[in-house]
Amino acid sequence: MSSTPRRRPKPKLSSPSPSPSSSSSRRSPIALEPPQFMFPSKQELLRLVAVLAISSSVAVACHLLAGFLLRPQARPFCGSGSDPLDSFADDCEPCPSHGECHQGELDCAHGYRKLGRSCVEDGDINETARKLSEWVENHLCAANAQLLCYGTGTAWVPAEEIWKDLDGHQLMKNFGWDTAIFIYTKQKAVEAAGKIMESRTDLSGMKELKCPDSVAELFKPYTCRIRLWIFKHVLLVVPVSLLLVASAVLIWKVRRRWHLSTRVEELYHQVCDILEENALTSKKGNSETEQWVVAARLRDHLLLPKERKDRVLWKKVEELVQEDSRIDRYPKLVKGESKVVWEWQVEGSLSSSRSKKKGEQGKLRFSHGRHSNFDQLSHESKRDLQASPHFINEHKAIHS
Repeated sequence: MSSTPRRRPKPKLSSPSPSPSSSSSRRSPIALEPPQFMFPSKQELLRLVAVLAISSSVAVACHLLAGFLLRPQARPFCGSGSDPLDSFADDCEPCPSHGECHQGELDCAHGYRKLGRSCVEDGDINETARKLSEWVENHLCAANAQLLCYGTGTAWVPAEEIWKDLDGHQLMKNFGWDTAIFIYTKQKAVEAAGKIMESRTDLSGMKELKCPDSVAELFKPYTCRIRLWIFKHVLLVVPVSLLLVASAVLIWKVRRRWHLSTRVEELYHQVCDILEENALTSKKGNSETEQWVVAARLRDHLLLPKERKDRVLWKKVEELVQEDSRIDRYPKLVKGESKVVWEWQVEGSLSSSRSKKKGEQGKLRFSHGRHSNFDQLSHESKRDLQASPHFINEHKAIHS
């Protein structure tokens, strides 16, 4: 018979009863220390750092090597004179436009700069060439406009002369003298201007440029345009000008005649007033005033300094005075000189009787005004009496 094994009972070790203070310190987690096997030692840490540094260096080196080996090598450029069809067989890249290739290297032509593996235009050179081209166009068009307006100068300008003019231009000083860029910029400017201008070749083989007449019209001064327009429409301009001049002269004459007649009438009335007043003054007692007035002195007294030069004005006044029957004109010796004098006839003058009538009418108006005021006051007093019965009763009591 198999007997079941019996477990050996573990002996219980009697331990002294801990004190309350020790039991509380063992139970707190701060007082417990971690086991030593959880943290590596100092040697293990150094080994770990060394392994990481070696592995990182190997990874970087492998990446650089793989990039260098796997990157496609740039093919050299084929020569500028080689056939593009043979470039694949020779394992070279065709030379780009505006470039020159020698021994696999690329050199861009003047006016272009290298950008990657191609040649692009240089912005500074193109802008300078554009401004020079505009200057050439203005120069040629101004010369043609001078010829069309005044018949001086020449319209066809040799290209060699234009090249010489460009040498002294301010913009060309930025590129220096006798350089390839300097020549290229001038050539490009002349070529750009030649696309707009007219060109021809003279007998000696020299190229000449000319501004088209349609473009040169825009460069003519305004005085030239007006003169040419008048010559072109002379049959219309001459009659219209004559009509305008005749109208202006007619208007001036009508205005002058109206002004002259108005001024003559004004002077005539002033002469009559002065002569009449002088005659009335001389009739009074103890008056030393003469009845007559020297015509020349009267003229100088009435006319303005600028009007004395106008002989027609005073002549018209003399005609009106001569036609007036109230004024006598006769020569008289004044201070040893013969003078023409004018005298107002007081006897039977209508103006004096007219002044008397005006005085009488003024007196009548004054007396009539006084009577009307008196009647108005009496009427108002009566109305007040009727409106106040108390005042009436008092008045009756006084009389009784």
